[in-house]
Amino acid sequence: MPSRRHFLAGSAAAAVGLAALPQAVQPARAAAAGAEGPPNLVVILADDLGYGDLGAYGQKLISTPRIDRLAAEGLRFTDAYSAAAVCAPSRAALLTGLHTGHAAVRANPSSGGQGSLGAGDTTFAEVLRARGYRTGLFGKWGFGPEAGNQPSHPTARGFEEFYGYIDHGHAHQYYPAYLWNGNAKETVPAGTFAPDAIAARALGFIDAHAAGPDPFLLFLTPNLPHAPSEVPDASAYADRPWTQANKAHAAQISLLDAQVGAVVDRLRARGVAERTVVLVASDNGPHEEGGVNPDLFDANGPLRGYKRNLYEGGVRVPLVAWSPGRIAPGTTSARPTPLYDLLPTLADLAGGAPAPSDIDGLSAAPVLNGAPALAPVHDHLYWYRDEQGVTSRANAQDGGRAKQVAEAVRKDRWKAVRFAPARDRSVPDAQWRFELYDLTADLAEQHDVAAANPAVVASLTALLRSSWADVYTRRPWGLTAAASPSDGTLTTTLANGTARPWADARVSLAVPAGWTATPAGPAAAASLAPGQALTTVWTLTAPPGAGAATLTASATAGGSAFTARAPYAPLPAPPVRDSYLSDLPWVSAANGWGPVEIDRSNGKQAAGDGTPIAFGGVTHAKGLGVHAPSELVYHLGGRGNRFTALVGIDDFSKKQSASGATRATVRGDGRVLATTGILTGASGPTALDVDVRGVRLLHLVVEDANANSAFDHTSWASARVTVV
Repeated sequence: MPSRRHFLAGSAAAAVGLAALPQAVQPARAAAAGAEGPPNLVVILADDLGYGDLGAYGQKLISTPRIDRLAAEGLRFTDAYSAAAVCAPSRAALLTGLHTGHAAVRANPSSGGQGSLGAGDTTFAEVLRARGYRTGLFGKWGFGPEAGNQPSHPTARGFEEFYGYIDHGHAHQYYPAYLWNGNAKETVPAGTFAPDAIAARALGFIDAHAAGPDPFLLFLTPNLPHAPSEVPDASAYADRPWTQANKAHAAQISLLDAQVGAVVDRLRARGVAERTVVLVASDNGPHEEGGVNPDLFDANGPLRGYKRNLYEGGVRVPLVAWSPGRIAPGTTSARPTPLYDLLPTLADLAGGAPAPSDIDGLSAAPVLNGAPALAPVHDHLYWYRDEQGVTSRANAQDGGRAKQVAEAVRKDRWKAVRFAPARDRSVPDAQWRFELYDLTADLAEQHDVAAANPAVVASLTALLRSSWADVYTRRPWGLTAAASPSDGTLTTTLANGTARPWADARVSLAVPAGWTATPAGPAAAASLAPGQALTTVWTLTAPPGAGAATLTASATAGGSAFTARAPYAPLPAPPVRDSYLSDLPWVSAANGWGPVEIDRSNGKQAAGDGTPIAFGGVTHAKGLGVHAPSELVYHLGGRGNRFTALVGIDDFSKKQSASGATRATVRGDGRVLATTGILTGASGPTALDVDVRGVRLLHLVVEDANANSAFDHTSWASARVTVV
């Protein structure tokens, strides 16, 4: 059996960690759809792999034979682009088809927490699930709170199977103590090299679904070759006169190459390579972290810039497409192709899956299908950068402006990069530093020609302005289910957010044995035009003593199938004695970041796991910790008399930052009973004493008060209700 050293040196065999996986597999039977049906789809996204890091793109020092072979046997894009120069916004755009002027996540995580994808942020996995694909994500996610069963979790965004990292920072650990398996943390054996474990799960996913009957989507997102430069075996480069960090970095890239090769080998072994499309890309340009020298490897090729730069080297990335029998060997495409084209491209490859119509991406499927002239072309490409991480080479390329907001646009031959004076992109255009490059004559962006082309500068400035939306409101798409235990109902909405009409729309709701669900209106429609929705309110009854349940709604329309799940708990019994709210079950709890903290609060830890709440040095043992926006609902059943509490930004949160600002409101059955002014650490808490006689449902609401929710952790201390 060949060793990893042999493979890294150029052998076509798999690395030791992969070769040790079960290999006794036989070609699977054809899927029920047949060879002419929708193809399997495999997307492999590297982490910080530069445009010049692969042999197929000019790399001379690092061995990448398997990806190079895919490029030779398939299609190499010369003008593919990540959607951002850093990880989180790039991946959010790739998943949702929106550029960084519209996407839900537009910056890397900072001290205020990582960005989230919400229920309205439709991913390509959700689109393909609607067409019957089995979906799996293995590797790095990087969005939302590190918790299961929440809207930003991969399993809530279309992936049936997930194994890997939720948290952006956690993904920097190559030897982690745990990984997420679905919605649960799973301890891994000490010494486990996570990329090997993740790759093994990805191969198992192929094994499980290659035989059909449904096609599959595999999204493999290893954290290779992100810093730190850790890898079990760098011996293939042991004799090179490089630092250990550079040797290990090269080995990481070769291991990534080995993992791509192992996926292709497994597709061949299972007999599905001929009806699978494989795409290999990177989330941004090459990094220079942990002692790695990208210039040693010429990691950005002929391009200027690195990770964090909006110059070509920071955002132009390798993109290789391979599919025997579909993609002609040895082809290239110079079509400017941002990775936010992935969603509509996969939807088209899947036979017309119901892609949302309000996305920025355009399908590149005709390029893959051998008809590039039929592929739509972008009028322009847009990038936004708001990054607080600084590295020396990237900062030098930006002229010391690494922490300033920056934007870029490419239109035809022209590329513009501009820098705001600080972090405010709303300043007048005259305050920005504007640079213009002619990529046809100056691919390396060495000659700023802005002064000689004022008309082009004016035109591109207008495009930069028009490409940004402070809030990008999405058209509803797919099926949603929202429970309202307070009135015993659940509302389903099937919304046609595509550009095509849907015929024969039908919605159903499954409930546990002994429950009933009665629709109060129509649950079917002959057709749904683009932009139309079918909304149905279901009245629910549960047997006495029934506990919480997850209700599943299903819908079919226009040849697609949708599901939506909603937790539903019959109203808890109202309090029978004076009680702290932290001792009562809530009807519902929505929190902007992380779990609601019960009794103790420090703005970061899990519920019940922080320091006691303190305002001005005075400690309160009982309370509730939330992060704006939040809403807690309690069932008083008309038995309450008074609600009292101290609400404000507590001492612990104040120490983290003085920039938090919120506003709290108490509502009863929809009526505002009390509201505070703006709460800050400096203002101290507000004391509330509210008459709640006759109130059935008590709502505690905290909202952001300064358009910056980063440090808006708020505590309801000594929150107490007395009964009549």
